[in-house]
Amino acid sequence: MDKNALAEAAARKMAGTGAELAPDQVGRVIDALFGTVERPGVIAEGLKRGESVTVIGFGAFQLDDSVVILRPGQALNEYVNGNVG
Repeated sequence: MDKNALAEAAARKMAGTGAELAPDQVGRVIDALFGTVERPGVIAEGLKRGESVTVIGFGAFQLDDSVVILRPGQALNEYVNGNVG
């Protein structure tokens, strides 16, 4: 799934929630979080400051010997492994 497909899927997932965003708006949020070639995102900025960036249920981004690691959270692991509907 590329960024455009991710943005479109997230926009569809939000439909009817009262917090609808267009796919291009979701794309800008993705860029703000993860960054682009031209501008780092808030995750990269936090890691560069030596912080761990945690999204409860999804996981934590951490630096391990200058390598970025995603340590998946319990909810993500359970869903991917078929333990949650």
